[in-house]
Amino acid sequence: MVCITSGGTTVPLERKCVRFIDNFSSGHRGAASTECFMKAGYSVIFINRRGTAQPFCRFLPEDPLLTCFEPAGDNLIQLIPSHAVAVQKAVTEYHSALNSGHLLNLPYTTLFEYLEILKIVSLSLRQLQRNCMFYLAAAVSDFYVPWQSMVEHKIQSGVGPMAMELAQVPKMLMLLRHLWAPEAFCVSFKLETDVKILIKKAQAAREKYGMHAVVANELETRKQKVIVVTNEGQVLVEKDASQADVEIPLVDFLIAQQTSYIEAGGANVLVV
Repeated sequence: MVCITSGGTTVPLERKCVRFIDNFSSGHRGAASTECFMKAGYSVIFINRRGTAQPFCRFLPEDPLLTCFEPAGDNLIQLIPSHAVAVQKAVTEYHSALNSGHLLNLPYTTLFEYLEILKIVSLSLRQLQRNCMFYLAAAVSDFYVPWQSMVEHKIQSGVGPMAMELAQVPKMLMLLRHLWAPEAFCVSFKLETDVKILIKKAQAAREKYGMHAVVANELETRKQKVIVVTNEGQVLVEKDASQADVEIPLVDFLIAQQTSYIEAGGANVLVV
């Protein structure tokens, strides 16, 4: 079983929210990884931002309902032939996953929804111990407006410049790793634009939260290669010419890591 988080969280600025701060993420990595884990035989809980990439339909055009269908007479529509194969494949695979009970889709929008869902799922999966993996690919906000500090109604622009103090988001990785699901195999992600500080930041995150692995991404090369940082070292994972996504070798590598973790009784073992 793997719990995958995907997409970015929003931070409301008002209780009756009109304005918000957003962490952008397309959700591609989470959606692609969901497909890879399911092909490997895992059941997946997919905690995802509404409106971001979904498994099995990543390669459909934007706005597929409007792009892939056309009118076919009174009150009828039909698939445009050039999209028929892709749409049929996406719909078949998605419904097969849902109907088999191997995919649970849990959408969120706000930071508060995300954290609450993650807590509930973590506590529910606690009993699986080392047979559960958390693959935390969501872009989670670092700062937020506490509920007690929020104004109730829409912030008015006519009052002039606005000053707002944001609080740091409580570090839920620590709670997940050491309280909610302490024996689960935990993977987090670190994205940077400066490759010079990427590995140092990934190592610091692994040590601070006790992650079994931290996937280090550099913005411009993240779709071709990543570096996985563990207690035992660093491993470069990159796709080859035959692979559509870097998530294919990445998921294979992490499954091998978790398998060794289970066999070793919970010890961190690096498999290269």
